[in-house]
Amino acid sequence: MKRILLFLATNIAILIVLSITLRILGVDSLFVQGGGLNLTALLIFAAVFGMGGAFISLAISKWSAKMATGAKVIVQPSDAVESWLINTVSQQARAAGIGMPEVAIYDSPTMNAFATGMNRNNALVAVSTGLLHQMDEGEVEAVLAHEISHVANGDMITLALIQGVVNTFVIFFARIVGNFVDRVIFKNENGPGIGYYITSIIAEIIFSVLASVIVMWFSRKREFEADAGSAKLVGANKMIAALQRLQTGQQESLPSQLRAFGISGAREGADWKQLFMSHPPLEDRIQALRRTSR
Repeated sequence: MKRILLFLATNIAILIVLSITLRILGVDSLFVQGGGLNLTALLIFAAVFGMGGAFISLAISKWSAKMATGAKVIVQPSDAVESWLINTVSQQARAAGIGMPEVAIYDSPTMNAFATGMNRNNALVAVSTGLLHQMDEGEVEAVLAHEISHVANGDMITLALIQGVVNTFVIFFARIVGNFVDRVIFKNENGPGIGYYITSIIAEIIFSVLASVIVMWFSRKREFEADAGSAKLVGANKMIAALQRLQTGQQESLPSQLRAFGISGAREGADWKQLFMSHPPLEDRIQALRRTSR
């Protein structure tokens, strides 16, 4: 589950790099002419590059996650724990109707796990050494089932589609704001000037952060569904036990750009901060499982 924030960060970076490159190539001048905007051309441009940025992020998500965490894929099990991990993921993948994911372990003292990949039949599931050391077998099994459920539900594909739509509007409105500032503040009536370029880049960053509220809402919703999927695969009691175990441990030692990918996300904060949380509070998830298992 270490996927959401890395996907967002990579997506914003790609969006900004693409925007700067296209400005250098003079592409913006195609829809900013004589101080006016060709809105139809701008919308087409925004859709192509907005969706493109999201799906590039998705395409490299496995590679990005491995690089960020140092996760090592188990090619040939070297001990009983690795053999058990491979066998457990294989059984759960068959039960969920997906292809066998890559299985990896990464070094971290915290209890965490993640799944990512652009194809539900070619995904990556990784667990931390801290999770293996601090959880019992049933709890680890539940966490793995949670990640398998994310893959089976196609959450990363859906996230890419949502992010692509969000990107489209970010690019579209950022350039409208840039054009307005260029014309009204900088009094430039002869096409895109420095005011347009600087303002639209700043607006893209700001709008991207604000738009992440939508993506995070989706992420929180999918966490409940992945918990329910785990309950179906291994039983609600095991998933509840895993979440309760997470309540007793630390989950904050991940790099800031990766914290939202953990099985539990960040600790609760102020109400406004919860808008940017990728995970619901652990207690809410436990109560949801208890209600559905009655």
